[in-house]
Order: sequence, then structure tokens, then C-alpha cells
Amino acid sequence: MAGGGFTVDHGQADDYGGKLTASVIVTCLMAASGGLIFGYDIGISGGVTAMESFLKQFFPGILRRMEASQSDEYCVYDSQLLTAFTSSLYVAGLAASLVAGRLTRAVGRQKVMLFGGATFFVGSIINTAAVNVEMLILGRILLGFGVGFTNQATPVYLAETAPARWRGAFTAGFQLFIAVGVVVANLTNYGASHVRAWGWRLSLGLAAVPAAAIFLFSLLIPDTPSSLVARGRIDDAREALRRVRGGDADAELRAIERAVRDSAEMAQGAFRRIATRRYRPYLVMAVAIPLFQQLTGVIVIAFFSPVLFRTVGFGSDTALISAVILGVVNLVSLLISSIVVDRYGRKLLFMTGGAQMILSQVAVAWILGAAGQAALSRGHAVAVLVLLCTYSAGFGWSWGPLSWIIPGEIFPVEVRSAGQSISVAVNLGVTFLQAQIFLAMLCRFKAGTFVYYAAWVGVMTAFVAVFLPETRGVPLEAMPALWARHWYWRRFLATNDITEQMMRHYHNNKLLS
Repeated sequence: MAGGGFTVDHGQADDYGGKLTASVIVTCLMAASGGLIFGYDIGISGGVTAMESFLKQFFPGILRRMEASQSDEYCVYDSQLLTAFTSSLYVAGLAASLVAGRLTRAVGRQKVMLFGGATFFVGSIINTAAVNVEMLILGRILLGFGVGFTNQATPVYLAETAPARWRGAFTAGFQLFIAVGVVVANLTNYGASHVRAWGWRLSLGLAAVPAAAIFLFSLLIPDTPSSLVARGRIDDAREALRRVRGGDADAELRAIERAVRDSAEMAQGAFRRIATRRYRPYLVMAVAIPLFQQLTGVIVIAFFSPVLFRTVGFGSDTALISAVILGVVNLVSLLISSIVVDRYGRKLLFMTGGAQMILSQVAVAWILGAAGQAALSRGHAVAVLVLLCTYSAGFGWSWGPLSWIIPGEIFPVEVRSAGQSISVAVNLGVTFLQAQIFLAMLCRFKAGTFVYYAAWVGVMTAFVAVFLPETRGVPLEAMPALWARHWYWRRFLATNDITEQMMRHYHNNKLLS
């Protein structure tokens, strides 16, 4: 956790002498690897559901529709049981993320990440051995517990460990590892699809590898200084700070102790507290940011990209390769975002990425709408792939990483675990709904599905422009001052002497920079 001069600009930032050490880089990379399990699952689900051997064993009705020449291509995969296979994970993840809020306060971020890796590992083994749909869904529920725990704990871990001036880049590492997981899953699907009889078992079983990785990495990293201080382990917190900062960290430790002490009386009943007027800005963002991220449509495109590409006329292998290309583009754009997010700020990336996604989705809808029920020509099919890659890039340097960065950094310490739990629960809950209805919506809306998502991207881009303050470079302890100065949110925040002092310090440093 970083603290110090309350400034937005890097040149004047005082982060208690926190340096970009090898230790903090390795620690944050190990923690960010928690995103691998989420990314692998996102990528693997759509590819497996497009494999004929998988469909033959668990969903033979879909194969019969595929073989019917009169079938509407947009409706071939419209099966509630099939979508339940994908979406059941997210119901379990939603429940786990709410429980994880209490667990992180009681046992720390690191142990929750450890538990998440373990439950995901067990779920992957059950899915590999599945002989019926019930076993598949049981395995998915355990995978959901793993995703819920790691998604709750990891972004908070990164925000509390990284120095303030590099917090955006390190927190974006979580989304970066999600993207790596997606690419690895898509490549795995492509290779496994050529193992006709049991390729789907290979794809599902290899989920144990990223689960084992996050489990082992969690054993090697310390808990965050904030979490250790909150649990009375001051000496351990000092040692953890010195390890990641590479030197004396007493000033930062005192700031953390002060923040934890100020919030100690308010820590009980954090979920009730965050619903009060004083915390209204944080509650709104805890709900709005993950809700809007899902309404970009990217998660269902990531889930069902092989299915989607087959729907618009690609062959099986071509559809899987196209999904790989889409994942690689997203990964590269996330790398770009990690480099620029702490230099140009969050809002600029939100604006440019939003515009890019809107234009791409509208263009895809126009091409598919013009084709109607006819198969796309090769040129039009390539154009759809290029436009979806453009859309994926726009998401990759805006809503992809920023929807994890913003909730990870804005909450006061007394409601941080509760706020992150709400954010993850909304993310997973809306993901469940999206995954459950997307194939039915594609069947009924057809090309209009992309217009629907483009409209939502327009709404969320306007929301961010008006209601989200720029958080680049602001230490976590100074966040209340930032929100207290916002033209709208300041009406909800009661100021006290500490807040007034923070506001003055923040404002003076901003003027000097």
C-alpha cells in the first residue's frame, strides 16, 4: 500500500520513498497470476462447447440442429442447458465473492487467494472426469468458488502492495493475466479439437495447471501490509513493507497504521456502512463499474467467440483460430494499457476505448444485417474478424483493466473488503445473466445484438466522463479527499479535520505540479 503526497501528477508524487524494486515486481506478478484461472475458464468454455465430441456426449440435441440444413444459423446453439454449463460457475462465484469479503478481513488477502486456487483445482479434476451434465455443473460450481475468492482478493492485494505511482500498471496485471489465460485456453482448444474422442477432457483438465500456479505462488508471497496491520501483526507488516519497498518503510507503516486506526471503529458492519449516505459514491461505483464492464458485451464474446464465428460462417478450425487471434489482440492491448495507464490517466483510456468499441460494434451489426440469412462472403467474414479485433483492442486498454483498477483503489479501508466483494459479486452476477441469455438473444436479435451492446457502451462512456474523478497517482489514503472535491459526490461526503487537511495537502501539491 502506498501513501504520501496527495497528488495526481507523477512529478510531485511522494510515496514515502517507495521504489520500483524487483521484490515488488515479483510479488505483484505472483499475485496477479490469480487472473489466470478466470481467463482460462473464459477461453475454454466457448471452445469446448463448440467441440463435436463434447456436444455428442452431453448435448446431442445441438448436433442434430447443426445437421438440419433448414436450421437458422443464429439459433443452432440456443440451449438453456448448454448455457447453464457455462453460467453455473458465476452463480457460485457470486456467492463466494460475498463470503470472501469477510474472509479477507479475518485471515488476509493471501490466504483467500490460496483457497481460491485450491477449490479451482478440485473443480477442474471433477470436470475432467465428468460422465454426465450433473458432474459438469458440480465441477463448474467449484471452479466458481475459486474464481470468486481470487477475483475478490487479488485486485485489493495488488492495490495495497503497489507503490502509488505504479498502482494502475500493477493492478492492470490482473486483467493482463486474465487475457493470458484466455489466449492459452484458445490455443489449448485448437490443439484439443484434433483429439476427436476426448479432446474436451484435455481442455477442461488443463485448468488444473493455472490453479496449481496461483496456489503455489500464494504460498510464496506475504500478505499485504494493510491486512497485517488490521489484524494486529505490526512486525510482520513492517517486514512485508521492507521486503517490497527495498528499504526503510516506517513512514509508510505509520500512515497505514493511522488509516487502519481511524477506520477500526467503523470496520464492523462494513456492508451496512457502505450502504449509508456517506459512502454513496463508493457504492455507486462498486455497482456501476462491473455492471458496465459486462454490458460492453466482451465477456460473452470471449465465452462464445468460437460459437459466434461458426454462426457467421467460419469452419470449426477457422473459428477456433479466430478466437485465438481475438485473444492475442486483447492481450497486446492490455500490455499497452499497463504502460500508459499511469502516464495518461484512467479517463482518457475510458473515452478512447469506448469510442472504438461503439464504432466497431455498429460496423459488425451493419455487415451481418446486410447479409441477412445468407452466408458471409470471405471478404465480409474477414472484415467481421478485423472489426471484432478492433473492438477487443478498445476493450483491452479501457474497460478490461480499468474495471479492476478502479474498484481496487477507490474504497476507504473500513469498507474496502465489502466494496470489493460487492464489485466482484455484481461482475459475476451479471456475467451469469449474460452467459445464460446471450445465445437466446443472438437467436432473436441476430445482428441487432451488437447494436444493443454499442448503445450500452455509449451510456457507460458518458457516465465515466461525468461522474468518475481521475484517480491516477492518488495514494489510497488520499482517496476521500479526491471524492470530496468532485462537483457531484462532495454533497454526500461529511468532512472532518483530517479530510480537510488531506484536501488542502492534495490541492496544494496539485497546484505545484
